[in-house]
Amino acid sequence: MNFPVFVARRIRQPQNATFSATVSRVGVASIALGVIVGIVALSVLFGFKGTIYQKVFLFGSHIQISKLSLNQSFEESPILLHTPVYDQWQKIPGIRHRQAVAHKAGILKTPDELQGAVIKGVGRDYDWKLLRESLIEGRPIQFSDTSYAEEIILSRIIAQKLNLKTGDKVVMYFVQNPPRARKLTIVGIYETNLEEFDNQLVLGDIGLVQRLNGWGPDSVGAYEYFVNDFDRLETAAKTLYGQLPSDMRMERVTDRFRPLFEWLQLLDQNTSVLLVLVLFVTCFNIASVLLVMMMERTPMVGLLKTLGSPNVQIRRIFFFVGIRLAVKGLLIGNLIGLGLCLLQYHFHLIPLDPANYFMNTVPIVFHWKAIFLLNLGIILLIALILLLPTLIISQIQPVQALVFKK
Repeated sequence: MNFPVFVARRIRQPQNATFSATVSRVGVASIALGVIVGIVALSVLFGFKGTIYQKVFLFGSHIQISKLSLNQSFEESPILLHTPVYDQWQKIPGIRHRQAVAHKAGILKTPDELQGAVIKGVGRDYDWKLLRESLIEGRPIQFSDTSYAEEIILSRIIAQKLNLKTGDKVVMYFVQNPPRARKLTIVGIYETNLEEFDNQLVLGDIGLVQRLNGWGPDSVGAYEYFVNDFDRLETAAKTLYGQLPSDMRMERVTDRFRPLFEWLQLLDQNTSVLLVLVLFVTCFNIASVLLVMMMERTPMVGLLKTLGSPNVQIRRIFFFVGIRLAVKGLLIGNLIGLGLCLLQYHFHLIPLDPANYFMNTVPIVFHWKAIFLLNLGIILLIALILLLPTLIISQIQPVQALVFKK
């Protein structure tokens, strides 16, 4: 067996009465606490971002292309459905999906209430996976082969204001010349907790919007694109922008919802600062633990030097002791951290105010790559920090060490 490893194993369990035993437990606890904080912070961060992204992308795609005009209303000017930038989307690097949509403003009316709303018309190419997490009642729209589907999906807020539920029928009036009205069936209710969506947006058939606007089936209001990797949105947007006709404009979701994405960026920065502070305290504690153990083992260091052990070999002994403490702290921290996240993930123990956080409970997403990198970063940083206190060994003189009094 390797000599430094053998000696490290012999001294890895200090006696309970020694001061180093208590300090060692504190060191292990500090490492475990750092890992717990890191895992919980990363899981909550990715949970927040994933939940917000899912809600925003339900009604706001990564990239939207529409007609270039001075129109500032909810309704778009028509563009042709079959254009090269739409039909040949698979040739654009980084794009995973595209769909056609159209918007039209109207008023929902019941015998007792009125509510302004904007219907977002979608077709068969709509990615219904986006709605899965936010659909709290009912089902997606079932499209007709002969005409448009007389079905809509309301937000929970609108449904409560109008006292409606799934299966009810509601009349929607559209202000145009001449004014028109359509009786529509509510087949689903969604909830995003984002006021901009929940207070006004209704999902419906794009065929209904085309019929109301007098468009043909080859005219739509906008193209919506989704990228494979949101972190590479700018790259995909630049490629797509280079293929746009001169009469079209492009809008990124980060521009449309800039305050929301700035808030998420601030959340990233706060999490980074927290992790740096936790790592600093953890490394300081483990270095202190090793120094205390070295002080208590000074006579042993002197004896080993007298017997001919080089400084490098003695440094390795204490290095392995520190690594063992770090690994123990990592194991305990991972078990507790992942356990706390699992409890929140399954039982939703910590609630949130949806008016402020856009969700009802603290979201958890297990980003295993980030958790692995966190553990790897902690162990590598601790290994680097452990080299510093062990350098003191070279300053210890054998004669002084042998007469060292605890």
